[in-house]
Amino acid sequence: MKREELIKKWLDNNLNAKELKAFEQLQDYNELIQMNSALKSFKAPEFSVENSYENLKPKLKHINSNNWLKPILRIAAMLAICFSVYYYSTGSDTEINTQIAQSTKVNLPDTSIVHLNANSTLSFNERSWDNNREVQLNGEAFFKVAKGQVFDVLTTSGTVSVLGTQFNVKQRNDYFEVTCYEGLVAVTHNGESVKLHPGDTFRKIDGKLITTEKEIVTRPTWLRGESSFKTVPLILVIAELENQYGIKILAPKIDTQRLFTGSFTHKNLDLALQSVTIPLNLSYSKSGNSIVLKRE
Repeated sequence: MKREELIKKWLDNNLNAKELKAFEQLQDYNELIQMNSALKSFKAPEFSVENSYENLKPKLKHINSNNWLKPILRIAAMLAICFSVYYYSTGSDTEINTQIAQSTKVNLPDTSIVHLNANSTLSFNERSWDNNREVQLNGEAFFKVAKGQVFDVLTTSGTVSVLGTQFNVKQRNDYFEVTCYEGLVAVTHNGESVKLHPGDTFRKIDGKLITTEKEIVTRPTWLRGESSFKTVPLILVIAELENQYGIKILAPKIDTQRLFTGSFTHKNLDLALQSVTIPLNLSYSKSGNSIVLKRE
């Protein structure tokens, strides 16, 4: 990981054990720690250009005209760094990323809980949370929202707005799906708003609205290590297999738009592949880290 990325995650308090070890080995580790400690008690003072110049002018007379520029520039550079780091550490977004085959639990500032599925990203601004309860999501997550003001989930496909509820959002490429498990969910997509009650699902694939039956479960199946699908194109099932197992699946001469209904486990690759291929009369073979799907 690059030095800048390590520092960013350190400022976000989002380093894992391996990344923390790499951060501690940075050449300027001690300087960064000292600067962070100083910034914790740093507060920008009221600043007046005229007053500062008047206070500084007598001192400038005693500085050699040939040497005055260098120390001034050095001070200006240090101040710029301090202000930049201070602003970043208090005003930037917190970002949580999951890798392939990884999921995590995120506690938001208002005690809302987010379960983030594999290969997903969640970001929010903790500093402005009281006035702006919103998160940005790329991937899939299950939300258990604390009671309170309106809570918004922003995705590239649409916005989900709720008030104390439980719901799941999945946004991957041209697949956008929102399922309400408790409370009331409002989904805004392409300027239109749809309200979902418990058991309702809003799903769009390649821009087309797909009608679904009511859900009778209380939580998404991926929370217990299983991905489930109802009349979903095979290509989207393949993409989720790749997210959960970190493999590449090839499907030459296979119609990947065929619809699949079923599920697969996240804990056994062969069993997962069989759960998908057998109902579709397909077989598979392994080639290194790749899986090749074949017709029977």
